[in-house]
Amino acid sequence: MKNIKVRFAPSPTGHLHIGGARTALFNYLFAKKMGGKFLLRIEDTDLARSSFESEQVIINDLKWLGIEWDEGIGAGGEHGPYRSTERIHIYKPYIDKLLNEGKAYYCYCTSEELEAERQELLAKGEMPRYMGKCRCLTEEQRKTFEIEGRKPSIRFKVPEDNIIQVDDQVRGLVEFESNGIGDFIIVKSDGIPVYNFAVVIDDCLMEISHVIRAEEHLSNTPRQILIYKALGFETPKFAHVSLILGSDRTKMSKRHGSAWVEQYRDAGYLPEAIVNFLALLGWSPGEEREIFSLQELIKRFSLERVSKNPAVFDIDKLNWMNGQYIKNTSTERITGLAIPHLIEKGYLREDVHLDEEWINKVVKTVQDELSFVGEIAGKVDIFFDDNVRPKDSEAEDMMKLDHVPDLLKVFRQKVEDAALIDEDYARSVFKEIQKETGIKGKNLFMPIRVALTGQTHGPELFEIIPILGKEKLIKRLGV
Repeated sequence: MKNIKVRFAPSPTGHLHIGGARTALFNYLFAKKMGGKFLLRIEDTDLARSSFESEQVIINDLKWLGIEWDEGIGAGGEHGPYRSTERIHIYKPYIDKLLNEGKAYYCYCTSEELEAERQELLAKGEMPRYMGKCRCLTEEQRKTFEIEGRKPSIRFKVPEDNIIQVDDQVRGLVEFESNGIGDFIIVKSDGIPVYNFAVVIDDCLMEISHVIRAEEHLSNTPRQILIYKALGFETPKFAHVSLILGSDRTKMSKRHGSAWVEQYRDAGYLPEAIVNFLALLGWSPGEEREIFSLQELIKRFSLERVSKNPAVFDIDKLNWMNGQYIKNTSTERITGLAIPHLIEKGYLREDVHLDEEWINKVVKTVQDELSFVGEIAGKVDIFFDDNVRPKDSEAEDMMKLDHVPDLLKVFRQKVEDAALIDEDYARSVFKEIQKETGIKGKNLFMPIRVALTGQTHGPELFEIIPILGKEKLIKRLGV
């Protein structure tokens, strides 16, 4: 076998879908596990929808995930250029070869004629396909069409009565009948080669050994194999990975929530958590544990353990996994991710100096509770909103107890008299109040918590009190 080399070749027509990211990851893991190379190529033959902006989004998202490539866009290499539209001159000799050998031909059918043919086949209950109207045009017929101003496409002449076999590394042996395919377009009337043709030339010339891609491309594979054989190219090994389904077991899309990588990044998911989660969508490590570093994934990955069955995107599992990563990373890192969310909420201002040491302390109180960093704005309002009111009936009832007014006066005095309010102070002051008043347990702690936060639950008081500081404490305790 030739050297292991795989590729990820997205179309830059939008964001990087979570399924595309999983495909890129599987290619990356396979290449690294096998000591091979990973290439990034941009397939931008869809001129109407492709954009450089989308290309940059895809590149940035891959880099954010930690998926680096050895060759291709931005990395260079000996097989460039790495955008399809920059390779038109490379495709031409192969187009000419197929035409000269009678394996392809010019088609002058209009879109209206093709649609009529399609509807006719559907009415008969047959699979729509091109029936070969222009397969055997005479030179005179061709000239007539050209005089009419028709711009031809180029179709590949599919051999009749053939069985095309795909020895798929994931799905096993899959067979297709050539008679059900129909002669397909390889070059559009505007002169741009279509995906099924360009991808064959690119994969061959870039020495791709394994094509690992989504299951939805399986139907393209027989067409591509026919082109490989017609040009005398060695066929790579194919591996078609099952689709990712939403919770309703339909194909993952934006109706299921966030479907793009950047949406998870912007919400405050950690890239290593996304990578860990995606790796387990349709692949099994063969053991019970679910938290793996990238290096551990590389070590364990194999196509043999990729499932044929669709994977279901479980947001609850992702949130749990991301929460584990958040717990085990530095508070400083989480603070850096949290600040934009706190600014958006209005708790912080970009034009005012940020006391990151103080923000770190705030973040640390809720870090272990976060499923993703974007949740933080709803969990730390107690530190920013001095207009404290009981949040629910339980908190209201607590503040109606007879001993509460005197208790709060004692606590306020203790705060006013304190030279330093730190964690040691917060732990000792309650012992002092209990000794002086005889109030203890819930009746001691809960009224003070509600007075300071409006809530009967939340971070420990010995964490809250030093963060609020003397000025905020006095303000919230009132007169």
